[in-house]
Amino acid sequence: MYLPQEIIRKKRNGLVLTGDEIRWFVKGIYDNSVTEGQIGAFAMATFFQGMSIDERVALTLAMRDSGTVMQWDDLDGPVVDKHSTGGVGDVVSLMLGPMVAACGGFVPMISGRGLGHTGGTLDKFESIPGYDPYPDNERFKQIVKDVGVAIIGQTGNLAPADKRFYGIRDVTATVESIDLITASILSKKLAAGLDALVMDVKVGDGAFMPTYEDSKALAESIVHVANGAGTQTTALLTDMNQVLARSAGNAVEVREAVRFLQNDNPDPALKAVTIALCAEMLCSAKLAATTAEAETMLETVLDNGKALDVFSQMVSALGGPADFVENMDSYLPKAPLILDLPAPTSGYVSGIKTRDIGLAVVQLGGGRSRADQVIDHAVGLDNIVKIGEAVNAGDALMSVHVQNQQQFDDVRQKLLEAIEISAEATAAPQSVYETIR
Repeated sequence: MYLPQEIIRKKRNGLVLTGDEIRWFVKGIYDNSVTEGQIGAFAMATFFQGMSIDERVALTLAMRDSGTVMQWDDLDGPVVDKHSTGGVGDVVSLMLGPMVAACGGFVPMISGRGLGHTGGTLDKFESIPGYDPYPDNERFKQIVKDVGVAIIGQTGNLAPADKRFYGIRDVTATVESIDLITASILSKKLAAGLDALVMDVKVGDGAFMPTYEDSKALAESIVHVANGAGTQTTALLTDMNQVLARSAGNAVEVREAVRFLQNDNPDPALKAVTIALCAEMLCSAKLAATTAEAETMLETVLDNGKALDVFSQMVSALGGPADFVENMDSYLPKAPLILDLPAPTSGYVSGIKTRDIGLAVVQLGGGRSRADQVIDHAVGLDNIVKIGEAVNAGDALMSVHVQNQQQFDDVRQKLLEAIEISAEATAAPQSVYETIR
């Protein structure tokens, strides 16, 4: 038996907590025997004093074990997943899950909604009529077994301690603790019963972490803690100094994902990041011996249509139309107005304020400014220019999908200011900066 205030005092004073102390405190989070004030105090003490790797592992496992931990004993292949720290136009999950499944992996992907300026995978899928992101556990497991992939939302029985803990961190200014972010991300991912995990940690203006050093520190923390918890994990640091895809929104990103899987002229930066993450998953899961072998496998399932077919099967299995891929334009919501944003001057795109682009999508209604907001899946941006591209005055910097002219007028200046045009040509940023193993 422990006293919560003594555990808080110990952490406040910079001492290392035992695994038993952490497990006891986390049990109190989900059975409500520890108060909201005590959880907030513990979070603040951790924010300032930090945790050792062993403490982070204990916290992650205790939160994972606060609910259901999925078992996949009846599958004849490795169970793998990817998690992104979030970005703008980060449509990778929609292609990655089906591509890895088409290569022999099983991908039980538990995704989230948009947060702040970043888009959410669930919001994108909910632009597909009938798509149910909350199947019960048995149906979820059956779809993963039959199709190879299911992309769903977090249910209440997966890491429930994290749900309460995160809500309190959100209102006590303690979200930005790398120790607590690590445990929050991994408790949910490891509850999915993975053999291997690949993290996509974003770097740049549109990233969650403010600096490259912070992004790298988070990646290293996740890799060390997840491996310490027994799950083979690597991390890629990838670029978010510009919108990753050519689109940002919900239905517009789903269209781009389907075209990608159809091998219809995919954006080079989006393809580079997607292939790199998929290849790392295949190597971590021992489905490929080398990165080159993995890349060949992935190109094959794009070329022969197998990845597209897996995507189609997943959509149908989760309640979407069986002919969605063939007739997506008749199913996806469309905004009544699509207006081009003209370049004010000629030159080269030299910089993009990615975060501001994401906030413009939120302002249009494609994201949330409060948790209970119903989003508009039709609005968004597409054909967005990339850094290094030449533009002439009057050329479209992007197309803006809106419900009316007023919406366009409201975001026009924000979008113009987000695209920097210079007289000198600028090199495009790297897509993948480094891999942490």
